[in-house]
Amino acid sequence: MKGWMAKFRALLLFGSLTLVLSGCGKENLSALTPKGYGAKSALDLINISLAVMIFVFIVVMVIYAIVLVRFRKKKGQEDFIPQQTEGNKALEVIWTVIPIILLVIIAIPTITITFDLADESAAGDSINVSVTGNQFWWHFNYEGEEIQTSQDLYIPTGEKVYLNMKTSDVLHSFWVPALSGKMDLHPENENTMFIQADEEGVYDGKCAEFCGTSHSLMDFKVIAVSPEEYEQWVEDMKNVDPEAQPESADAQEGQQLFQENSCIGCHAIGSSPAATGPNLTNFGDRTTLAGVAEHDRDTLIEWIQNPESIKPGNRMSDANYEVSEEEAGKIADYLLQLQPSDITPESATSNE
Repeated sequence: MKGWMAKFRALLLFGSLTLVLSGCGKENLSALTPKGYGAKSALDLINISLAVMIFVFIVVMVIYAIVLVRFRKKKGQEDFIPQQTEGNKALEVIWTVIPIILLVIIAIPTITITFDLADESAAGDSINVSVTGNQFWWHFNYEGEEIQTSQDLYIPTGEKVYLNMKTSDVLHSFWVPALSGKMDLHPENENTMFIQADEEGVYDGKCAEFCGTSHSLMDFKVIAVSPEEYEQWVEDMKNVDPEAQPESADAQEGQQLFQENSCIGCHAIGSSPAATGPNLTNFGDRTTLAGVAEHDRDTLIEWIQNPESIKPGNRMSDANYEVSEEEAGKIADYLLQLQPSDITPESATSNE
C-alpha cells in the first residue's frame, strides 16, 4: 500500500509540475497561441491529430476495461480455456479499416494545408524579402525597395510577406512560432515561405536547426505594424543618409571612430549590403542587442570590447580592432542614435 501511495504522489507531483511549466514562456513565442495564418493552420492540424489520438485512446481503454472485468479469471475456471478467435475475418477487417479511415481523416487536411502554405502564386504581387541566415544572426533584404536590415523584420498586418531564404554558411531554420511553421535554409537552394500576421505585435523568432556554439542565441524579431505604419517605415528607411552627422559631440566622435576602426567594412548603414556583419541602419530602434542581450549603452560597450562574452563563436570576436572603454562608449553613443523612423517595436506593442 505504501509503495502504491508513493508512486501516486510522484505521479501527482510530476503531473502538476507539467501543468505549471506549460504556462511558462514568452507571449509571442508559442505555436499554441497563433497570431498568423500559417500558425493557425498548423494548430488546426495539431487539434485534428490530437482529437484522433484521444478517440483511439478512449476506445482502447474502454475495450481494455471491458475485457478486464468481463473476461477475468473466476473461481472454478482455473482450467477454463476461452473460445479462440483465430482467423476471424470480421475482426481483422475492422481493425484494418478503422486505422485507414483515421489516417485518411488526418491526411486530407494535412495535404491540403501543406499545399496551401507552399503556394507562391501571389508572390509577384506581394512583399518579398530575401532572408540570409548567418552564424549567429539574420539579414533581411527587402526586394525592390533598396532596404537592408538585420535582426528585426518589419511587416504589415493582414498581408502575405514572402521570404526567400538561403544561408551563407551552415544550415539554419527560420521559425516564428506564433506566425508560421519552420523552413530550413540551405547554402545552394533557395526555399520560399510566406508569413502573415493578423495582429500588430512583436513576435519572437528562433533558429530551429543546430548551427554552432550560439545556436540557442540566434534570435530575431518580427515587428508587425499596420499597413499605414509599414508604408511610413519603408519611406523612412529609403531616405536614410548614411553620412548624416549626429547631433551630440560624443556621437560625432563615435561616428569617426566607427569609420577609422573599419567597422563600416563589416557593418553597413543604409541600403548597401554588408559582407560579414549585421546592417546597423536602425540599430537604435532595436529592443535587444545581438538578438538576446539588453539593448543599453553599458551592454553595448561590453559587446564592442568583448563580444565573445555575450555570444560565443560570433565572427566579431575575430575582428582585428582595439578600442578603449571611452572610445567604445562614443561608438555606442553613435549607434544608439541611429533611429531613422518613428515606427519602432513600441509602435507595434502600443496598439495591441
